[in-house]
Amino acid sequence: MADGISRAGPATGEVCPTLADDLLRGADEIAKFVFGSAKHRRKVYYYASAKLRMPTFRIGAIICARRSTLLQWIEQQERMP
Repeated sequence: MADGISRAGPATGEVCPTLADDLLRGADEIAKFVFGSAKHRRKVYYYASAKLRMPTFRIGAIICARRSTLLQWIEQQERMP
């Protein structure tokens, strides 16, 4: 559970989230999650390449990010002076 995703099986009665549940595919999805609207999609590309270095990766040509990783990154940004 180091990545914050429970891997408990059906025997425990818990829901098993998958990587797909944590994955944001495309700048629109990332912008909706971080900024609240897909209209901020260009900010995603800027922050991914800028000094702030938003944690993203690519699957082929599609920019992607994990919700859990973005939340950790935002918490780190809040702690910076």
